[in-house]
Amino acid sequence: MTITFLGTGTSQGVPVIGCDCEVCTSVDFRDKRLRSSVHIQNGSLSLVIDTGPDFRQQILRENIQRLDAVLFTHAHRDHTAGLDDVRAFNFKQNMHMPVYGSEATLNQLKQDFAYIFGPDNYPGLPRLQLHALTTRSFSVQHLEIIPLPVYHYKLPVLGFRIGSFAYITDANQIPEETMERIKGVRVLVLNALQREPHISHFNLDEAVLMAQRIGAQKTYFTHISHKLGLHRAVEKELPHNIGLAWDGLRIDL
Repeated sequence: MTITFLGTGTSQGVPVIGCDCEVCTSVDFRDKRLRSSVHIQNGSLSLVIDTGPDFRQQILRENIQRLDAVLFTHAHRDHTAGLDDVRAFNFKQNMHMPVYGSEATLNQLKQDFAYIFGPDNYPGLPRLQLHALTTRSFSVQHLEIIPLPVYHYKLPVLGFRIGSFAYITDANQIPEETMERIKGVRVLVLNALQREPHISHFNLDEAVLMAQRIGAQKTYFTHISHKLGLHRAVEKELPHNIGLAWDGLRIDL
């Protein structure tokens, strides 16, 4: 299984025109962070978790030629706004795109993309096949996926465990029941927004403590805002088995 980070940033971390902070002006490619998303390739099966506003650019950059399903963590627009661009895969693969998310997430997609779900079957619209998730494990083709319920302040969000890999973003609380589901992962991805405390995200110190508690062989932080600082500087502060992810990073499991 190969994991590719399509994006590791947030809407607060995307370079802004006129911003002269050290991250926005950095020439280090690891500081150029698009909105958070990952691609998972398991044999012939190709999945993405979340389709943010940069989805089309990310797919083109990584030359992803096939997509078999989309998994959504939650319905915030920085994780869903690129959904329309699955239409290219509809056309190329001649299939409806399976989309997985909680019932609340799918209901929000129906509002945000009402033109897709309306009564007019207009030619060229994205074609989706919605699958509502509970906390039970499910399969996409042959691949078992375990939902990881977490909280983004008061908002329920889903992380996902696939084999020895776990992906959690937009969270600042992980219930004990979910901690049990994470046990034994080799690679953990966890959000670490900034240094200062935040109402709905782990900050850097909280993310480090949570990563150490979970105890994966390797933890990568994602959903990084430019407030966190330069990649090379933050990396020097982290324990040896914890690091910052970057756009385009690939991990083989």
